Amino acid sequence: MAYDGSFVPSVQGLRAVAALSVLMDHFYDMPKGGMYDIPNPGFLPPLWPWFQSMINVGGHGVELFFMISGFLIPASLVRHGSLGRFFFDRVLRIVPVFLILHVALFVIGPIVGYKFFRGIDIGTYLGIFTANLFFLQDVLGLPIAQQNAWTLTYEWAFYIWFALTFVALRIGGRLMAAPLVLLGLACLLHWPITAFFCVGMFFSATGLRFRLPGWVGGAAGLACGTAMYAGLVLFHPFVALVPGFLLFGMVLASNSGIGNVLSAPALQYVGKISYSLYLVHPFVLFPLQMIGLKLVATGVNRWLLWFAFVVLGGIMSLVASAISYELIEVRLRRLLDGALRNQLFGPVGKMEHSVSS
Repeated sequence: MAYDGSFVPSVQGLRAVAALSVLMDHFYDMPKGGMYDIPNPGFLPPLWPWFQSMINVGGHGVELFFMISGFLIPASLVRHGSLGRFFFDRVLRIVPVFLILHVALFVIGPIVGYKFFRGIDIGTYLGIFTANLFFLQDVLGLPIAQQNAWTLTYEWAFYIWFALTFVALRIGGRLMAAPLVLLGLACLLHWPITAFFCVGMFFSATGLRFRLPGWVGGAAGLACGTAMYAGLVLFHPFVALVPGFLLFGMVLASNSGIGNVLSAPALQYVGKISYSLYLVHPFVLFPLQMIGLKLVATGVNRWLLWFAFVVLGGIMSLVASAISYELIEVRLRRLLDGALRNQLFGPVGKMEHSVSS
């Protein structure tokens, strides 16, 4: 039976794991200060190789996000019943936090000399601003402004592709949808990590689940998650699809061991604020990074600096993300929704393109 759009606590917990994984990766990467060709760069202490490897895989939390989107978006489109309402809610979900951080970065960046802002001319400035605003920086070969926002390009591309394919299938059947399906397959070959959207789509369309209860299920989920991350680092995204598929099937199963672990209250809260955490934490860590790089040059112990960076950075990131969630994702979003929804759609929904038939 296809997924009906109901809340799945274990998916919320998986969101938390994905966001915390990326945060963990930046605890390892940012202390280097952009120096990768020398041993022990920046204020990163000489960590054990196995520990470095474990931390360094955290960036692949984005593939978990892709599986979650692939699972949730089809049901969301069906539930909304129109392209207009679907994309309106997607914009309300994604754009407010992104836009506020985007503007803040382009106002403060030139002042502090952040990355590509050093010596930038007005034309380049406006070009990078506009390209990043519409998630086109990769297409145009321009710098990525927000450190983690590159994944939003993939997210929006998936939303648009799935919506068009869904409508084409409803209106013209398989023949009309075939070119879009072929386009999707071409994207999988060119950008293999997009295959993780397909994992989520599969479980959204079917009732297949892998229920392993108790500690056995928890251990199996942890093993599959570890194998997925290792496959992404050591081999190829297509290899990592197999353990990722098994992991997600266990996460979705009711009363599974790994599902119960992910349903813990702490992970539920972090999952709730995970979008803000994902985008906000680089802004929180950046000034701490600058302070650490200055202090290590004066001879302050690397271990002390890195420990302070991880502890303070973790606490400050969670606090800032909680504030961002409450002020932007909840209050501002509610305000915008109340002001714009009736204006755009009205009681008769004249602007919407129905896909419910």
